[in-house]
This record gives sequence, structure tokens and C-alpha cells, in this order.
Amino acid sequence: MDLSVPLHEAPLVVIQIDAQLRICGWNAQAENVFATPKTEALGREIADVLPIADDSTSWASLPADAADPSRRVWPIRRGAAPLMLEGWTHVQRDEGGHITGITLLGYDATSRVLAEQRARLETTMLRAIQDQLDIAVCAVDKDGFILYQDGRAYTQSGVKPHQFVGQRIVEVYPDPEGHPDMQKALAGEVRARQLLESYGKYWMNWYVPVRASNTAAAIVGISLDVTESKRIEVELREKVEQIERQQEVIRELSTPIIEVWDGVLTLPIVGIVDAARAAEIMDNVLHAVSRHRARFAILDLTGIEVIDNSTANHLIQMIQAIRLLGTEGILTGIHPTIAQTIVNLGVDLIHIAVYAKLRDALKHCIRSGQLAG
Repeated sequence: MDLSVPLHEAPLVVIQIDAQLRICGWNAQAENVFATPKTEALGREIADVLPIADDSTSWASLPADAADPSRRVWPIRRGAAPLMLEGWTHVQRDEGGHITGITLLGYDATSRVLAEQRARLETTMLRAIQDQLDIAVCAVDKDGFILYQDGRAYTQSGVKPHQFVGQRIVEVYPDPEGHPDMQKALAGEVRARQLLESYGKYWMNWYVPVRASNTAAAIVGISLDVTESKRIEVELREKVEQIERQQEVIRELSTPIIEVWDGVLTLPIVGIVDAARAAEIMDNVLHAVSRHRARFAILDLTGIEVIDNSTANHLIQMIQAIRLLGTEGILTGIHPTIAQTIVNLGVDLIHIAVYAKLRDALKHCIRSGQLAG
């Protein structure tokens, strides 16, 4: 059966099929769409010329399905990606009601079908993100009215989906600091708000401009519920502060500065003294000397057996710094190995009072105080 001239030149694909599903009509648009000349198509089964790309449908069911006047989509195998043929069928019957032929009218709907598939995938992805993650999503038009509002974080905060649709976002979220960010997002700039407290929770917020022209949405707002992270952060900060306080107590206990007599401070140093601890001891001693207006400061080294050159140098510098404050620095309990280290440094200790025991240093301070009095 040959097609009439109008059907042959029609802008739609027109394919005529007989009762055995052999092609008996193939118009010019079919040649263009499927890149198959009429001479190659006629007389062949439609399944050979237009093989179906998947198992979703089959040409064998066409006689049974042809009575359905609704549009259908047939995925035709063509290269790497299928060609989506969307169309309708019209059945021809004889006087006994038997099918004598089927006319298929359609067009290449590949672009639209793929776009719809992508849109469905994006919708599915968005729904999965909204339902599974602690986020809230909203869309706002150019005048600040909420068009869309949903997400798991909303429901967990006691807010129903789309509860605020139709309201102005500045009224729902009265956060003056965030309003400039929304204005900049309306101007085309992605904005992020580091932290916002609302509805008893802490949120990270992003305002993303919408550049599509086929929607009324001007901004997409994304809010991430970071309440748990904030709680952990607060707990961690409190623990760090507690550790720092404990370390301060330990430092004070490990290097106590004691006023044993009026104007006389003693500092018994115990344990390992490295350069960092020596610098800390110097800072504490100088502040204590200034605070107590001490005349004497005794550094008792009885509890230290070994120090390196750097630490020894710090101790000597400490005595010299104490002297600059008008206080006499005294060393006691120097271990032989420490004495050797100090000597190796070539330091002159002639002007520094050195005693074997703390008792002797205290006697020196008392005598000096009496003479001064």
C-alpha cells in the first residue's frame, strides 16, 4: 500500500503496517528521522527496521495495543542512545472486524523525553536529599514571597511542609543580618550565612540565585541543621577550657612560688625542665617578684638533676632579669651535673648568691634584711 501524497509529505512520521507487521508505507519524514530510505523499509518487518531498544515494549503487541488512542513512546535502537518515537496508531479493519493494517503517526521526541527523564531524576534526587538529610529547602520569588518549602529539617523542627508558602521570607525568618545576603542573591551572587539560630536550632544557610527564565523562583534557600555539630563544638570547647584550667593548676603546682618570709620568695623546681618550661618559670617568677615587691627570690634546684645548656642559660638569664627588677636572685641545691653545665657555659656567678641548701639561703635573706633594717 502506497501512501497518498499528503501523508507522504506530512511533517509527521507516517508508517503503514499490514496485519503481519510488515511495512507497506513509509513517508519522507520517516526517511529523514530514521535515516532509512523508503526502498529499504518497504516489505520488511517493522521490528527489523525499527528494533526496540529495551524490554519495555514490543512491536508484537502493536495489534492489541493499537486500539488505545493515547500517545505512546517507542525507544528505537539508534547508535549509542535510543531515538524516542512518540506517536499514535490507527487500526484498519475489514467487514468482519479483522485487522488489515495499522497506521502509525509520530515524531522524534528524544529531546523532550530525555529532558523529562532528567527532570524526574532531579526531582527524585531532591526528594531523597530532603527526606534523608537534615536540610530544609525553600524557593523565593523576586519579591521575597515563599513559593516552596519542604525538607526533613522542617518537620523535625515542628514545621509542616509548605506551611510558609505565600508568606514573605523576611517575616518568617526575622533575621536582619541575613537580609543583605538575600538581596545579593537576588542580584545573582551565591551567599552563605555561617550560623543562624531559629526555631530552637542552629542552621547553616545558603542563598542560591536562580538563573532559569521558565520559573517564578528567584532564589533557592538551603538550610542545614547543624544543631548537633554545634552542641559537640560547645562541649569540645568546654572540655578544652577545662583542660587548659587543669594545665594551669598543674603548672602552678609543679612550680609553686611561695612567700616564705616578708619580701622573700622561694621557687622549688622539681622534675624535668626544658627550654619551654624554663621560659614559663621565668615569666611566673618575674610577675610574682613584681606583684609581691620581693627583695629576694630563691630558685631551689634540689629537685633537678640534669638540664641542658639551653635550660641552664634560661636559669642564669632568669637571675639576671630578677636583678633588673631590684630583687636579689639566689640559687640553691645545685646538683654537680648542673654545676658542670653552668661552668661549661662560661657564666660568671661571682655576683650571684649560691648556697648548697635552702636553709642557708633563707639565713642569708634574714641577715641581709636585718642589716638593711
